[in-house]
Amino acid sequence: MRRSVEELNRFYAAPEGTVAQRLVAAKLNEAWPDVRGLDVLGIGYCSPYFDRFVEARRVLQAMPAAQGAEIWPADLKVRATLVEEEALPFPTALFDRILMIHALEESSTPHGLLCEASRLLSPAGRLIIAVAARGGFWAHAEKTPFGYGQPYSRMQLENALRDAELEPLAWSYALYTPPMAPFLGWAGPLDNILPRIWPLKGGLILMEAGRKPFVANTVKAQPSLLQELRDVLGVQQPVPTSREIVQ
Repeated sequence: MRRSVEELNRFYAAPEGTVAQRLVAAKLNEAWPDVRGLDVLGIGYCSPYFDRFVEARRVLQAMPAAQGAEIWPADLKVRATLVEEEALPFPTALFDRILMIHALEESSTPHGLLCEASRLLSPAGRLIIAVAARGGFWAHAEKTPFGYGQPYSRMQLENALRDAELEPLAWSYALYTPPMAPFLGWAGPLDNILPRIWPLKGGLILMEAGRKPFVANTVKAQPSLLQELRDVLGVQQPVPTSREIVQ
C-alpha cells in the first residue's frame, strides 16, 4: 500500500526528509541544470523538488490515486492531478522532462507505470527515476517512505526501464548518510566521504533514461518468394548486360 500524501508531507518536514531533499536536489541540479521553456512532469510525490523547475514552461504533478494529491496555491505554476498509474491522462510525447520519486517502489503495476512514462516522454526527452537502493541503509528504515515497497538494484532498475522501451543513460547513488539522528547533521560531508568507503551503500539510485531509438526491422525476401511475385505480376527476371562507360 502506498504512503499517503500526509505521511510524505510529514517526512519532508522532519530532519530525515530535509536531508533527503537537499542531497537529491543537488543531484537533479547536476543532471538538469537548465529547464527553461521545457514541459516537466512529476510522477509520484515530487513536490519537494519542484522549486528547481521554476523556469520551466509548464510543471505538472501526477499523483497516484492511492496516495492522494495536494492542493497547490493558485499563484504557482505547478498543477497537480490524481491519476491511475496505468492510464496517465496526458497526450503521447508531451513532456521534455519526467521526474519519478516515491513512484515505482510501491506501485502495484510497475511495468505499466514505466510504460506510461515512456509513452509521455518526447523523443529527445529525459526521465530521472529515484528508487530505494536494495543494499542501502534507507531501504531498511521504515520511519522513512523509502523503507516501504520494493527496493531495486542497479541492474534490476536498468532491466525494468529497458522492458518499458527506455534506455538507461546515466546513474548515481545518493543518501549514503544513514537515516539516524547522530549522522544527519554531517550528511553533506558524509555523502562525499562514504562513497569511497562503501561505494554500494547509497540509499537511493537515481537513473536517467531516454526513449529507445527506433530501428526499423527489415525483412529480406527469399529468392523463391521474389520469383513467385514476379510470376504473379508477369515481371521477367532482369538479365544483366554489359555496357561501356563513355568517357
